[in-house]
Amino acid sequence: MNWSGGKDSALALWRVLQSDAYQVETLLTTLNAANRRISMHGVSEALLDAQANRIGLPQTKLYLPEESSMVAYEQRMNDTLEPLIEAGVTHAIFGDIFLEDLRAWRENQLASRNLTGVFPIWQIPSLQLLEEFWEAGFKTVVVSVNSQYLDKSFCGRVLDREFVRDLPANVDPCGENGEFHTFVYQAPYFAEPIEVQVADIVTKTYDFKTATGEQVVSTYYFTDLQLLQ
Repeated sequence: MNWSGGKDSALALWRVLQSDAYQVETLLTTLNAANRRISMHGVSEALLDAQANRIGLPQTKLYLPEESSMVAYEQRMNDTLEPLIEAGVTHAIFGDIFLEDLRAWRENQLASRNLTGVFPIWQIPSLQLLEEFWEAGFKTVVVSVNSQYLDKSFCGRVLDREFVRDLPANVDPCGENGEFHTFVYQAPYFAEPIEVQVADIVTKTYDFKTATGEQVVSTYYFTDLQLLQ
């Protein structure tokens, strides 16, 4: 199970556990090696561990350096997946919804490793997914916001119906285009909820080149989410 700690992967796991079609062996998460936080979400490793402990599944962690080429990423991913494949893992589960290019890339990468992708929430309307999410008893907080789409006031908020009503028309309610990311602190398969506290909102700017060589500057807001003991 490719686990980000956010709502999409959490709901995908829920659907898989409900169906009994697969036996989930491990939660695979990519983290920044320097700050020990989940890539793109900015959530601490301690919070990730709290989720895994409450789910009761083993973890597999892939640590990436701050600057990592695609070649280096793929090599590290191969090194991480190899022992899982040798142990008999045959499928990789993802929480993707709409991004065709991303799914095609994943499936090409998986095929080279004789793995099959599973996409339990693929092409289901975002509002329908959120209603299922809320009805099942999930609760999640917004931990990362792309300033291109939303201002920092959305960071640190619980993703509920009021949050969705406040979103601009061009923002997907599930943030499928990278508008925002979340951390799930309550789930039907958690042994107990995770007690968290929203602290400061941190602003970070990233300067990078696209595949076409275009220089892009992006600003993100991150919630400094704290685990309460």
